[in-house]
Amino acid sequence: MGNERPRVVIIGGGFGGLFCARRFRGVDVDVILLDRAACHVFQPLLYQCATGTLSIGQISRSLREELEHHPNVQTLLGEAIRLDSTARRVTARRPDDTTFDVDYDYLVIAAGMRQSYFGHEEFAAWAPGMKTLDDALSIRRRVFAAFEIAETLPPGPDRDQWLTFAVAGGGPTGVELAGQIRELATRALANEFHSIQPREARVLLFDGGDRVLKSFAPALAGRAQETLVNLGVELHFGVHVTDVRRDGITVSPKGAGEKQDYATRTVLWTAGVEAVPFARHAAEVLGAQTDRSGRITVDPDLSVPGHREVFVIGDLAGRDGLPGVAENAMQGGLHAAACIRRDVGGKRRKNYRYRDLGSAAYISRGNALLQAGPVKLAGVGGWLGWGFIHIAFLTGVRNRFSTVGTWMATIARANRSDRTFILGGSGHPEEPYTWESPVHQSYNAGPDKSA
Repeated sequence: MGNERPRVVIIGGGFGGLFCARRFRGVDVDVILLDRAACHVFQPLLYQCATGTLSIGQISRSLREELEHHPNVQTLLGEAIRLDSTARRVTARRPDDTTFDVDYDYLVIAAGMRQSYFGHEEFAAWAPGMKTLDDALSIRRRVFAAFEIAETLPPGPDRDQWLTFAVAGGGPTGVELAGQIRELATRALANEFHSIQPREARVLLFDGGDRVLKSFAPALAGRAQETLVNLGVELHFGVHVTDVRRDGITVSPKGAGEKQDYATRTVLWTAGVEAVPFARHAAEVLGAQTDRSGRITVDPDLSVPGHREVFVIGDLAGRDGLPGVAENAMQGGLHAAACIRRDVGGKRRKNYRYRDLGSAAYISRGNALLQAGPVKLAGVGGWLGWGFIHIAFLTGVRNRFSTVGTWMATIARANRSDRTFILGGSGHPEEPYTWESPVHQSYNAGPDKSA
């Protein structure tokens, strides 16, 4: 790409980065989309990949393939690690630990958020989050292997530990995971084992609030809780998970009360998010204010105060209570692109206005919630609405048809077609057969894979 035209560098190939890059097709600018994994992941369906309903290919697509018809957009594999705002340069790290520089005239930071353990990064060794494909595959391995390991154990406490699943966080992801594990145990796996009864598996959900899905209307949240209870999920409110270890967790009440231990070998963490390290670094370099989670304060047009050439979109944009949902990232990406296009055309920028198109959460087959303005659906109606919304936003026509086909098959046969999980099989020390090692599963201090 030549240097005569303005160069736009986009950090992150998630919803915000991808929608921003697409908007420059045919525009007189050069675009570089820098992503740590060089693929777009449909994060709202990660839990369906984790629980065996969908494959990796059905919820992700190569950015290079997605943008092949955008000749002015170049996709680069790399992890943004350093920003020089004076030289307008981003330094990225390749997978082989070498680095390269990318200069920009405009910078769009769409790096997303990563799982937050509230200062206890050591929890990640035993409690994977749900933000990346690696997370989904780790959870798939842990969930399905838990049933397999329990099958090899005699009745007693050891077996019970493996058949107990703890979920930290009662937001959409936590609710979806808890519901799916119980549905998995009572339907797909119910008749496949000889020594254990999968339907006896316990699923415990912990949240610091007084109900699940606090962003939904109370009536809808109440329906969700009723559905979860009917599925067999054990709900615990007003508590925080304060310790996670190899064979259990400790839960502490928010107010007065005794701590309680739960014996479990499978803990899934969905309790919070925080800015990726590059975003925190960029905020410091740019002199921008951030909130407790690292979201960057932006002007009404989503640019960083004092740096009209730098935009922050999606989860990272800290303004007017913008929600950390895919739709906000999509709209923010389109808006940032529109501002740059107006700059190039000599026109005045417009302020960003988020349009809430609704929220949805999947609990089990035939049970989901959909909230869009005055429309509030639950049960089968919410489930159908949820399906249409997610299919509409899936990247690539092939993904849509493949996903619809898989869901139809799952509904008809009550099975899960992508339950394969991988354990190290080469015997090499770097590919251990077991994940039961804090060193092997140590917390990755680098940016989230969407960066």
